[in-house]
Amino acid sequence: MPLVLATTTPGEPEIFASLQGEGPSQGQPSTFIRLSRCNLACHWCDTAYTWRFTGDNRPHRDDAAFDRAANQVTFAEEDAAARISTLGQNRLVVTGGEPLLQAPALARMLAHLPDMHVEVETNGTVAPPPALDALIHQYNVSPKLAHSGNPTELALLPERLTAWAADRRAFFKFVVAQPADVEEVLALQERYAIPAERIFLMAEGTDSITLRTREKWLSDLCMQHRFRMSDRLHIHLYGDTRGT
Repeated sequence: MPLVLATTTPGEPEIFASLQGEGPSQGQPSTFIRLSRCNLACHWCDTAYTWRFTGDNRPHRDDAAFDRAANQVTFAEEDAAARISTLGQNRLVVTGGEPLLQAPALARMLAHLPDMHVEVETNGTVAPPPALDALIHQYNVSPKLAHSGNPTELALLPERLTAWAADRRAFFKFVVAQPADVEEVLALQERYAIPAERIFLMAEGTDSITLRTREKWLSDLCMQHRFRMSDRLHIHLYGDTRGT
């Protein structure tokens, strides 16, 4: 089965070069590929066009529904790899949606690429199969807290969080909307023995004003608990737009 990608415009796959905007690789020149489909439904998701298609009634704050034909495109693995190669970067960020839902096709695509650093952005609920896992250098794991609107039994799977905590390639990036959310992060850190240096707190927001306002109190909490803080660099540079 070929890869199912998100689109920048109808029929055009979302494969692009930009600076990584979040997490441990923030500021690094990278190529991005955004895969479609997700098994969770965050009500503040800024890429709802990857999953909330017409007929999907899972809640979202914008209550927008996207036409599947205009927002999804299938692409042969070798064609996706060719587009990635032409962009000339040595770092690839695989994002979504939830990219690990397409692990077999993703592994086949990576086999067509030259040697490069590969990082996968995941919600942490799906286990990477061995054939893919062997090709990944870094996981940016973003477990969804209660304010995402996802049921805990779907979003925070103990066996997966245990595995990610034991994997030195996995960095945890928690989206935080209010100070009380950090208490949930602390509980997860304690339960799964996640090293503080592998935890990032990132303000929820899709505009610079919201991010800067929240980062003022978030920075104090990062200092207090020795967590790292992630900005959303691409929002400041390009706004909340596709292909950036």
